[in-house]
Amino acid sequence: MITAIIYDSHHGTTTKVAQQIQETLGREKTQVFNLKENQEIELSDYEQIIVGGSVHAGQVQKKVKKFCAENEAILLEKPLGLFLCGMHHQEAENELKEAFPESFRNHAKAVRFLGGEFLFDRMNFFEKMIVKKIAGIRESKSELDTPKIKSFSAEMLP
Repeated sequence: MITAIIYDSHHGTTTKVAQQIQETLGREKTQVFNLKENQEIELSDYEQIIVGGSVHAGQVQKKVKKFCAENEAILLEKPLGLFLCGMHHQEAENELKEAFPESFRNHAKAVRFLGGEFLFDRMNFFEKMIVKKIAGIRESKSELDTPKIKSFSAEMLP
């Protein structure tokens, strides 16, 4: 089964997660698409699709929402996986609901919040200031949930 992993990443964390999913599913059986670089993806070429993004200020990237809206019919025809990256674990359920329509969440084989990172070396001045003020964090921090990433990937295996 050939799988498309389609995502957008602001600071690179979602890219890491997409690559970990690809490693678990097998490089020869997957193709990864970053929506920043490639928005024209022929979904009919893939038997299964995984869509992911990251949460900033409670919202997933606009490119992810737009991609889902524009491809709703085909995404609901194929096996689907949905994931989000972010640091507010206590808000995970609400963020998943905001990011992906109920029809997608109900149809998906796997839906997961996979943790996140604050990468200060990739943030601009204002992002650093906001993270320091709201999260109280003053240096880079990773809370990627490797067991959840592996579990999500395993659920997506045929």
